[in-house]
Amino acid sequence: MKIVVIGANGTIGKSVVAELKDHEVVKVGHSKGDYRVDIEDRASIKAMFEKVGQVDAVVSATGNAVFAPVEELTFDQIKAAINSKLLGQISIFQIGRDHIREGGSITLTSGVLAQHPMRGGSALSLVNGAIDSFVKATALELSHKLRLNAVSPHFVKETMDMMGMDTSSGISASDTAKAYRHAVLTNETGQSFDVVDYI
Repeated sequence: MKIVVIGANGTIGKSVVAELKDHEVVKVGHSKGDYRVDIEDRASIKAMFEKVGQVDAVVSATGNAVFAPVEELTFDQIKAAINSKLLGQISIFQIGRDHIREGGSITLTSGVLAQHPMRGGSALSLVNGAIDSFVKATALELSHKLRLNAVSPHFVKETMDMMGMDTSSGISASDTAKAYRHAVLTNETGQSFDVVDYI
């Protein structure tokens, strides 16, 4: 299978690339990779897909959102999260679907804060929940031509370590990547896969 991984240089993205090493993986990043893309720029996404050509699957392991107490969270920060992680990934779906062979798949990234909110995570809960809902509703209209799923990562050990946090409750990027492999290879659609189910 020819699989595009967007966000291939990130902590999760690198592990997804490694997990899918038995396939032809096209690595896409913001600043480096086989191809470059700005997910907040639809023209950039379109240009990238036109260069890549037809593929069997797309994995989006990208999108930014701020983690901050609601009293300090600004409207601009919320808009930035929506523009990047939510609308950026919706653009990947809308543009990318025309470049995927029939029966292929798109996998987006949401996150555990959609199901398990915590203090400081309201912006992330907002966009993650919206992604999960978008995937469930959209998949109903795609029939057999295209599968659409999301993966819902927990806190990643490597990221927690970089932030000086206790990593005991985290899940490694390599274990997280197993859920992405399942999303790409399964026949299921309209799902949000919790990474703990694939460790």
